[in-house]
Amino acid sequence: MESTFSSPAEAALQRETDAAGLPTPLADLDRVYELERVVGFVRDLGCQRVALQFPDQLLGDAAVVAARLEETTGSKMFILGDTAYGSCCVDVLGAEQAGAQALVHFGPACLSPPARPLPVAFVLGQRSVALELCARAFEAQNPDPTAPVVLLSEPACAHALEALATLLRPRYLDLLVSSPALPLPVGSLNPEPEPLERFGRRFPLAPGRRLEEYGAFYVGGSEGSPDPDLSRLLLGWAPGQPFSSCCPDTGRTQDEGARAGRLRACRRYLVERARDARVVGLLAGTLGVARHREALAHLRKLTQAAGKRSYVLALGRPTPPKLANFPEMDVFVLLACPLGALSPQPSGSFFRPVLTPCELEAACNPAWPPPGLAPHLTHYEDLLPGSPFHVSLPPPESELWDTPDVSLITGELRPPPTWKSSNDPGCSALTQRPQLELTESSPAASFLSSRSWQGLQPCLGQTPVTGAVSGRRGIAIAYEDEGSN
Repeated sequence: MESTFSSPAEAALQRETDAAGLPTPLADLDRVYELERVVGFVRDLGCQRVALQFPDQLLGDAAVVAARLEETTGSKMFILGDTAYGSCCVDVLGAEQAGAQALVHFGPACLSPPARPLPVAFVLGQRSVALELCARAFEAQNPDPTAPVVLLSEPACAHALEALATLLRPRYLDLLVSSPALPLPVGSLNPEPEPLERFGRRFPLAPGRRLEEYGAFYVGGSEGSPDPDLSRLLLGWAPGQPFSSCCPDTGRTQDEGARAGRLRACRRYLVERARDARVVGLLAGTLGVARHREALAHLRKLTQAAGKRSYVLALGRPTPPKLANFPEMDVFVLLACPLGALSPQPSGSFFRPVLTPCELEAACNPAWPPPGLAPHLTHYEDLLPGSPFHVSLPPPESELWDTPDVSLITGELRPPPTWKSSNDPGCSALTQRPQLELTESSPAASFLSSRSWQGLQPCLGQTPVTGAVSGRRGIAIAYEDEGSN
């Protein structure tokens, strides 16, 4: 039962780190992990307890880095080697359990704002970049020197973008260099005007310019390996603008237009699956990213307005065996950081589609997409109030709810949803569940209504107090008290 719904406890002790995580030579340790900058960060804050977060492939250097930082700063260092969800997100929960006053994140990061205010320093790494090869590749992909182009990169190659731009600016007149959206130092003043922040990066656009006017040249990734950061950019970039990628080691380039088209087509198919769905499983992914509670309440409101039933599942990192325990769900929606929602699944395909919040928004909100350019939003925070991409639900009397809709998968006419709004503006952990009345039945909803256990019922004050008893033992398909048949 433990291995079905969660990873067994022995897995964390028996798991081996990747073979690529070889120890860094001691002579290169200061340069690779930017220890001088980390020491300055700790001393400026005056922290006595600091958490160090390493991904699995860097755990071989964790003990040496922690010992050197303790010796230099005199502060106590705690190594966070096993994150609750993904190594790209800041593990503020683990840092709080260690009583840390600050956190240093090493390795690739999604740069999502943490759920709790905690001073964080990011060490993204410095991957070697063949500048001459990348410059020649850029010139081959962009023959027009007047065309506006943005230089993008994976976080580990961001240190080389300015040097690459220096080689290209004598010829190219409209070249924009992006930078990682790292948190500003404590006490620093925001630059005026503030640069545009999108995709975890900052874009210093000139007044009157728009990011949708620029093509893109991406430095990073590896040949034959899927990159969730590149997928995030391809989905959100303007469809009519050219987009090419370059391997920083070999300088080999590739036009990403075809791949972007396939990604968008796949996402449109997932939107259709979400429109056909009657029961939606909301997967609560990482809990360390800001506004995740507000986003969860927003998704529940979306499904309720569209006449769908939603259930919140907290399973940690989703895997096919975990989700197979809920066959009544038509689709799942993963509430996670942008990289976690788009990262490839190494353990095989799921028996039900796993969507991002943007697909659910497009399926349940008839006012979506907003006027003008409608990019694919990879971060759920862009869907919430306060974002320029936020689109409110139409009122119940709006004609948008009565627009005829035909499923592009089944070819059947979808009935208009019954608009429902909650009288309680807040979001309670347990709410009284009404009786299941299936006016329009689906196999998933019928199966759910026939289950003996359908969720938590509050029944406040109606349950007598009794002592703890032993529960059922076994797995879901064959409990010990059910017999062999």
